[in-house]
Amino acid sequence: MKKETPVLDEKRQERLERRRATRKLRYSSYREVHEGEEKADSFKESAKRLSGYILEQKTAFIVVIIACAISAFFNVIGPTYIGDALDLLNEQVAIKIGGGEISLDALLPSLKALVVVYGGMAVFSFIQQYVMAGITAKVVRKLREKINSKLSSLPLKYFDSNSKGDILSRIMNDVDNVSNTLQNNLISIVSSVITIVGVFIMMVITNWFLTAFIVVLVPFTAFIALKILSVSRKLFKQQWDRTGELNGHVEEIYTGHKIVKIFGQEQLAEDEFNDINDELVAVSSKAQFISGTIGPFINLMDNVGYILVAIIGGYLIVNDGVFSVAGKVVYDMGTAFSIGGILTFITYSKLFTSPMSTLAQIANTIQSCMASSERVFRLLDEESEKDETSASEVTFNNCLRFEDVSFSYSEDKPLMEHLDLTVKKGNLVALVGPTGAGKTTFVNLLMRFYDVNDGKITIDGKDIRSIRRDDLRKLYGMVLQETWLFDGTIMENIRYGRLDSTDEEVYNSCRLSGADEFIKMLPDGYNTKITENGENLSQGQKQLITIARAFLKNPSILILDEATSSVDTRTEMLVQKGMNEVMKGRTNFVVAHRLSTIRKADEILFIDNGTIRERGTHEELLEKGGFYKAMYESGFGKAISTDQVLSTDY
Repeated sequence: MKKETPVLDEKRQERLERRRATRKLRYSSYREVHEGEEKADSFKESAKRLSGYILEQKTAFIVVIIACAISAFFNVIGPTYIGDALDLLNEQVAIKIGGGEISLDALLPSLKALVVVYGGMAVFSFIQQYVMAGITAKVVRKLREKINSKLSSLPLKYFDSNSKGDILSRIMNDVDNVSNTLQNNLISIVSSVITIVGVFIMMVITNWFLTAFIVVLVPFTAFIALKILSVSRKLFKQQWDRTGELNGHVEEIYTGHKIVKIFGQEQLAEDEFNDINDELVAVSSKAQFISGTIGPFINLMDNVGYILVAIIGGYLIVNDGVFSVAGKVVYDMGTAFSIGGILTFITYSKLFTSPMSTLAQIANTIQSCMASSERVFRLLDEESEKDETSASEVTFNNCLRFEDVSFSYSEDKPLMEHLDLTVKKGNLVALVGPTGAGKTTFVNLLMRFYDVNDGKITIDGKDIRSIRRDDLRKLYGMVLQETWLFDGTIMENIRYGRLDSTDEEVYNSCRLSGADEFIKMLPDGYNTKITENGENLSQGQKQLITIARAFLKNPSILILDEATSSVDTRTEMLVQKGMNEVMKGRTNFVVAHRLSTIRKADEILFIDNGTIRERGTHEELLEKGGFYKAMYESGFGKAISTDQVLSTDY
């Protein structure tokens, strides 16, 4: 492989450093925007909301709780029977030493009880796992349904300001993380809590004095554990944020992998990936390490308690249940403390600390789950597009007006100010101007992808904000510069414009748009399978299909946003002939740079910085000798005529 020169390496490093600086700035802004979301009680809020989804299946969850309680009950009473069996066995040993015969029949009741106890524990453990699997599946389904519904109702602004990869990460990675935690750890949490309570009661009943030595360690253990959890929670949140960023980078690079290869920037893309991935590894390692210290710490406290119980219990056995300090009796059991008794209590002490250790071991998973749920709930809490009006039939019979309209994407950067425009039904209006002048914003306001800040847009005198978005958009047909096709046949992609259309209507829309000719030449015609986003079609063919889709809808208002920019000049003219037929009787807005698309417009609007600088027909604007003429002479002056193109023999 040929080595690149140091100069190229240096330039690549400079670009990488700039990208790193941009990422740091973006995440700095992100933290400022979401500062209020990272409150101390966000963990509690997320846990509360997640619990709400679980409790929607109240009956099933009650079954899980009951099964956990019974299983824990068996687990709690088991040591008692073990202690009794040990005492009986100890008695038999004493009899044997005294010259008597050992009778194992005395052990049978305890052994049978142990079989019933631990057998029952296994059965109810299976029940709780089986029912919990169903609960988890339904919770995840509900979350994904709500996310899908939310994405459908979010404004365009949200998708403009958030990475697609990060959004997908919330839908897939974060929800899967919640699912795995609920399935694998929720039962452990419930069972551990019930076991701790039950074992504590049994410990007090067995020997409250020894219990005090175990319990005195709990506050200190809990304090340290909570401190560790508070640190790891923030790290897990950063981990899933970085995961979202990494997904965003992968989506960006592999969507544009052709461009990456054309410009030979594979190494830069790899460096950026490694840069983000290294940050993810670093923050993940910290999160896992810090949360992982809880387990060893609790095990240490568990062993300290175990040693205390063993020493003090042994002392009680030797001294017939009496504990004294400096000759003064501190505690008197009133009876001798047996070996079975100390074994029972030691088992209880392990059962008491074991659930705590279990909770500690899954603490990192819980923290990770809560971080993921916070990201999911943040998405669900985004403000949806609001339609306060009821559904109604909307028609367009007279005119569409922009009345003193002002709009800006951000408060400090006004884009459109005091715009007035009247468009009569059946008119063809062309929007021209430099890149970033506000042409696409004009279309976004028409479609209510964004709402105006001041003024109003009316259709037949009715403010479009008083019309439900779904009803308003039934009036429009739209073809964007960027094509979008889904995995399906060509027929299915075109029929997406109107699902109840007949095959003949689809064919007719294709004939009008000029798509029919190339479709018939394909091996399977209209049943040709389209791969992901039409990768098996040319850009021009994809554009023709989207134009046919818009024609099929038969809208009152047709919007063409650089609709023919991706087709060759001859194909454009053929499409233009079809457009002329489809545009009849409709109001048409055309965003275009090509002269052939706009020269026959009833009105041409030259837009710059959101303001209409000039307006009129093609000839009128040329006579004015202003902005339009300058643009025409710089970009349109050499355009060939329609007749020239159509008469050319290819």
